[in-house]
Amino acid sequence: MGSTNTTSPSTGLTGEEGSFDVFKNDILMLHVPLPPDQAWIDKLENKYPGFKVRWVHRSWQDYGRDDESTPAEEYEGVTMLCSYYPHKAELLPKLKWVQLTSAGADPWLQHPLYLNKEVVFCTANGCHPPQIAEWVIGTYLMLSHHFLSYHDAAVQHGQSQVLRDLTTVDSPGMRMGILGYGAIGRQVARVAQALGMEIYAYTRRPKPTPESRKDDSYHVPGTGDPDGVIPSKWFSGSSREDIDHFLAQDLDVLVVSLPLTESTKQIIGKKQFDILSKKKTFLSNIARGQHVDTDALVEALKEGKIRGAALDVTDPEPLPEGHELLKMPGKCFVTPHVSWQTPFYFERVKSILGENLERMRKGERLVNLMDRESGY
Repeated sequence: MGSTNTTSPSTGLTGEEGSFDVFKNDILMLHVPLPPDQAWIDKLENKYPGFKVRWVHRSWQDYGRDDESTPAEEYEGVTMLCSYYPHKAELLPKLKWVQLTSAGADPWLQHPLYLNKEVVFCTANGCHPPQIAEWVIGTYLMLSHHFLSYHDAAVQHGQSQVLRDLTTVDSPGMRMGILGYGAIGRQVARVAQALGMEIYAYTRRPKPTPESRKDDSYHVPGTGDPDGVIPSKWFSGSSREDIDHFLAQDLDVLVVSLPLTESTKQIIGKKQFDILSKKKTFLSNIARGQHVDTDALVEALKEGKIRGAALDVTDPEPLPEGHELLKMPGKCFVTPHVSWQTPFYFERVKSILGENLERMRKGERLVNLMDRESGY
């Protein structure tokens, strides 16, 4: 069967569909904080004749300013980009595809390349769930079982102490609400359900049927909830009233796992903490700090409106030295945006890259293809 030169309606990219030399004029640039994986590069270049991979290794310190530390000539001829941070549009006039190394695209939302509908964007959705779910459940158990208090007491007294004023409640029968039931939320649900929790899910768009609840984004095999069968109840909507209705469902734990858009900034504020105060809900935020009004959170913790909080993200980020949230041991636990870390992270990104190149060759819909209107 001969190949045909077509524009795929699902990818938006033009090529000789089905031909392995479809990428003969393409250069893929990777900007990642890791040294080149030459075996992986050779595998792709051998599979697709004429295809070139340009791996730019940047230190973690330079990772946030790639186009400032990379010579302009490195960008010559680049048609595909794998990166987290935006690059200057004038350096990439031939760009047609961006594979993000992040699940969210918030640094790109007002960028000229993102606003150019001819450039296709895909996320790294699905690379984060295993490790972030472990962070969510681990910090929740650490605070609810008072591990730090027992550790500090043992250090202070030189031996283990029974802290009779502390009460521990286990998980069976508790209700967890997941605000943003994407890839991360689905793995959190899987682990929480194993602890005996009931799961309520919230999505922006309604998902009234079993088919609509399925997720076709990338996921590590054996993880998540790809068929959408774990939640006992689903909620949806884009208004603050819809969110408030979800928060009023007697939630014991609230996990914020939304993408950051203009409509989701400070989606949890004073009013929402007042709603959560009925059950003294535990808050876990692994999305973006700007989802939560920091002053309202401090007030809620001080006044006992919520049982506690675990924050991998804050606003501002990082918190200034001596901030109130850093002085609430036993109530608030803060880490510096590290819940995503794992030595397997970029292996998963490379898996998505390889899968998307093959789908592109076949003219199939790409994995994690972004919805520009929603911003994720």
